[in-house]
Parts: sequence; structure tokens; C-alpha cells
Amino acid sequence: MSNAFHTPPVAMNEPVLSYAPGSPERAELKATLKQMKKEKVKIPMHINGKSVETKDLVSIHPPHEVKHTLGHYCKGGSKHVKEAINAALAAQEAWELMPWQERAGIFLRAADLLTGPYRARMNAATMLGQSKNAFQAEIDAVCEMADFFRFNVEYMTQIYAQQPESVDGIWNRLEYRPLEGFVFAISPFNFTSIAANLCVAPAMLGNVVVWKPAETQIYSAMVIMEILVEAGLPPGVINLIFTDGPVAGDIAFNHPEFAGLHFTGSTKTFQYMWKTIGDNIANYKSYPRIVGETGGKDFVLAHPSADAAQVATALVRGAYEYQGQKCSAASRAYIPKSLWAAVKKQMVADLKSIKMGSPEDFTNFINAVIDERAFDKITSYIAKAKSDKGAKIIAGGNYDKSKGYFIEPTLIEVSDPKYTTMCEEIFGPVLTVYVYKDDEFDETIDILNETSPYALTGALFAKDRQVINAAGVKLRNAAGNYYVNDKPTGAVVGQQPFGGGRASGTNDKAGSVLNLYRWLSPRTIKENFNPPSDYRYPFMEAK
Repeated sequence: MSNAFHTPPVAMNEPVLSYAPGSPERAELKATLKQMKKEKVKIPMHINGKSVETKDLVSIHPPHEVKHTLGHYCKGGSKHVKEAINAALAAQEAWELMPWQERAGIFLRAADLLTGPYRARMNAATMLGQSKNAFQAEIDAVCEMADFFRFNVEYMTQIYAQQPESVDGIWNRLEYRPLEGFVFAISPFNFTSIAANLCVAPAMLGNVVVWKPAETQIYSAMVIMEILVEAGLPPGVINLIFTDGPVAGDIAFNHPEFAGLHFTGSTKTFQYMWKTIGDNIANYKSYPRIVGETGGKDFVLAHPSADAAQVATALVRGAYEYQGQKCSAASRAYIPKSLWAAVKKQMVADLKSIKMGSPEDFTNFINAVIDERAFDKITSYIAKAKSDKGAKIIAGGNYDKSKGYFIEPTLIEVSDPKYTTMCEEIFGPVLTVYVYKDDEFDETIDILNETSPYALTGALFAKDRQVINAAGVKLRNAAGNYYVNDKPTGAVVGQQPFGGGRASGTNDKAGSVLNLYRWLSPRTIKENFNPPSDYRYPFMEAK
């Protein structure tokens, strides 16, 4: 019985460990990588609190070492999608009625498990399965995930505390119910933390979830589920399935109890799902919530007053960390002619110094792209740039998939600001630069704003405050996450809530209270302590 207003621990961003030579975390991570690579795991689905195996085993390979097998996952079918939905709906009432502080306790414990005994395992799974270096894994798979868990508890507490005013004789209350039905969470390969948040954020508020991760993220999804189970998550609340997207979508989007979609992935897929939901709208018990973060064609715009070294560093980090496989990664840059020589010189020197290879070697800055399909798509853009007269490869441009899916960080200079690689999302280590005349800054802003359908992240580099203000106004709809004198990547939960508009998604800001509101269906309760017993009003009296 709950008879107190509970105050959870104050959320604080998880400190990022350095993994420097000689540090205990480095030694532990190295040992865990070695041990996990020796194992050949079988990864079952997780439905209704039980491990579900199938005979259809699909092998998992590190993108940087494709001949090595980490294990196999059990691929499911339509039967398992239906079982997951039924398990979620069966668990719904008990989970919804569990006191909120008990739900919060599960995810606070999960955060401490993640940052404690599971830290090395979570990082190692992300490094091996998704080819992230130690630092990129740490900021994503541990720190950001823990931040999501802890800050979402704090935001949930803030929401529940918001109550309407009451007057004499009346008590007004606001009850924050979860959605009526199940939430379908579909997560991408590139951020382990996003995968966790897509299923956990709705669940924390009392919703039940069917979670389908990307095939190339299943290895780390296994560890996420291990943590949630150990933290005390009841059976059926989050059900993890490994099926083809169309198989799961066909069943989920045709189910009358479908209540919401939490998605991160491609724009085309999101648009198709939205259309399918719209076509089925009359079949649902309630109008589903649709929350999605999709693509980006993220920009860096430098003004002539900017510092060349700062611009160059932001481009190298913003474009090439995690092989450019961040939806926030810098993909197009607009550099004034007066700065280009200095920016180019530093970038070329930096790129020459970068090592590429397995994330198991901590001296490597660049690792492999996620799979062969991504490799072929990315390299097709590089090959085209090599043959086009209006494009010039300034650095990189080489690639090889004989051992792993390795693509050199590639820098392209173009004469046309509407060249293909300035417009289309590539999602790889390719940055295209357009050099503009110094006196055409305003015109360049207009070109930038009209070039891409996306509006996810963008960055402006300038020292002139008038320029910073004016450009910010003109670019106010060009990016949901806008950076001044900083790279366009690295959003932190509680500091820079993440999401964009236009073709980049619904901009519901993961890492803030705004996202949590989407998973609630409020009920207003009015109680009258002294109800009237006569229908007549005073104005009706004759005298």
C-alpha cells in the first residue's frame, strides 16, 4: 500500500569513463571482449518472460570480421508476433495498476546494473555486434542508456505531480493513464541506447510493448533484455521478437489493440507504416500515437568569421565518428573560400593520421560499416564522385570488404551545391563540401535550407554575434537540434533533447519530458463534495 509521495533520486548524467591505458575499465573491457568473442551464443526471443527458441538459426558476425561467428539468433514468424501481442495484452492490467514508484524502481535498478556489473558486457556486445570503438560504445550503450532510464523516471515524476486547480467544494484530479492496447517499438542498429529507450519509455509509464530490433543490433539487444529481467521487469511487459519487418508490421498494424508506434529508422519505412496505420484507422479501439525519428542530411555552415581549426575538428568528429552512421552526422558542409584552404589542410592531415580497423584494437578511430548492403550503397556514391567532373575526392575514397566492411573516411569537394552527395542521405563516412564566395553567405543559407527534405541536426560556426543571431533565425526550421560553434552530433539526455522535423520525424524529443507525454492518455476526475439537490438556479426566481 502506497501512503506517501515518493521522490526518486535526482537524475544525473552518467560519467563517461576514459578507457585510457592502465585504467581498470580498459582491462575489464578487453577481457570481456576476448571472452565474448570465444563464445558462440544462441539468442532466443523473449515472450511473456520466457526464452523462445526456433530451429531457424541466423548467424551473427562482427562487421569488421565477417568470417567470425559470434553466435546465432532464433528467427521467428507470424506465430511469435501474435504470441508477443497476446502476452503484452495479458500483462497490461497488472502492469498499469502497479504503483508508479514500483515501475520506476525497476528502471532505476536497470540503470545501476548497466553502469555497474553489466558495463563491460554491454559495451563489448555493442563493439562486437555493431563495430563501435570503445568510446562510441561507452557514450551510447552505457551512459546514454542509463541517462534515458534515470531522467525518464524524473520526467515521469514531474508529469504525475502536475495537477489541476480545485475550488471550494470541488476536488479536481488528473490521472495519467497509459495507452489502451500495446505499443510497437521498432529500433535501429546504430544506437544501442535508442533501442532500449524505444521500448522502455512507453513501458515506464505503464504501457506494454512488442519490441522488434534491427537484425544487426540483436547481439546487444540480448544484453538489454538480460538487464531488464534481472532488474525485475514482469513477464509480458516488454516482448522481444526477431522477425522480418513486414511480417511483424502486417500483424501489429492490423490488430484492433494497436495503440502506438515508437520508431527510429528510415524515412521511407516510417512513411509506409504511417500510411498503413491511416488505412486501418477505423479498425483500432483508439487513435494510435505515432512517434518517429528518421533520416537526416545534417549540415555544418561556416561563416568567414569562424575559426578554421575549430571547423575542421568539428567536421572530422561530426562526420566520421562511428563511420558516419549517426542520423545526426555531418554530411554536407558549406565553407567560405577564405577559410577553405586552412580547413582542408587540417582535415587532410587529420584523416591521414586516423587508423581504421577492428574496435578490439583501441587505437583505431574508424571501424567497419554495419553490413554489406550499407557498404555497397555508400561506396556507390564514392564511385560516382570519382567519375563525375563536378566532384573531387580530397581525402579517402578507398574501400574493401574482403575481411570486413571498411570504408575510408571520404571528403568530397563539389562545385554544385545541389550535387547528389549534398542532397541524398548516405549514412556512412562521406562528407561533401561546397565552397562559397565570402560575400554570398546569405544566399548560401537559402541554398542550404532548400537542399534537403530533412531537418534533424545542423551547426553554425561564427564569431560575429549579429551573424549568429540572423543565421539562427533563418535556419529556425532547418534543424531540430541546432548547434552554434559545435559539431552536430553528441546530444545528451537532459541537455539536448533529440529529434527533428520535416522529413526527419515527429520531433517528439527523446531525452525530454515531451516524449513521455506521447505515451499517456490523461483522465480528468472531478469530485463534488456537496452536490446540488434542486435543479433550479437563483436567476429563475421571479422576485
